[in-house]
Amino acid sequence: MHVVITGASRGIGAELAKRYRAEGHTVTGTGRRAGDGLVALDVTRSDSVATFAAHLGGRPVDLLVCNAGIYPDKGQAIDTGYPAPMWAETFATNVTGVFLTVQALLPNLRAGNSARIAIISSQMASHTRAPGGSYIYRASKAAALNLGRNLAADLTPEGIAVGIYHPGWVRTDMGGDAADIGVEEAAEGLIARFAALGMDDTGCFRTWDGQAHPY
Repeated sequence: MHVVITGASRGIGAELAKRYRAEGHTVTGTGRRAGDGLVALDVTRSDSVATFAAHLGGRPVDLLVCNAGIYPDKGQAIDTGYPAPMWAETFATNVTGVFLTVQALLPNLRAGNSARIAIISSQMASHTRAPGGSYIYRASKAAALNLGRNLAADLTPEGIAVGIYHPGWVRTDMGGDAADIGVEEAAEGLIARFAALGMDDTGCFRTWDGQAHPY
């Protein structure tokens, strides 16, 4: 199986890449900079996405994991924070970047074996999780959830399944040291979820441990 993972330089993406390789799969991991086995990809730039697609050529992709994401607005104050450039950068990464990557790799996915797309969103995307704060990140992850649901509808006739996932509150640079689980546990659960994804549940929103998450 050929797995493409965006944002594989650290955290969950790096752990997913490590585990898939250990299982004998071919992994193409990406980072903003090439090196350490990573291919350069800045999902916010259409030229970078096009270059990455050209790098893959016609190679089939069986699983695309859209994991690249940022959370820059943690701790911002409603009165003085959340500047417009922060909104633009976050949506360019967490939403537009997902779409551009999927769009560019459609020929590769169409050539894959029962190809699947996994979009890493967050429980913070759900309307049931609205305690306030983190407006930019919450809005971007809600948009990524909506994007995944609509991609699932449009790609159903082609047999390409799309799943959207909450990876858990994970101890990473983004999640912080107080988070619930480590990257090892999150990756193990997500790999099981990706393996179970099929056309019967395309468009699903699930947690890392297999629970259906409210939209």
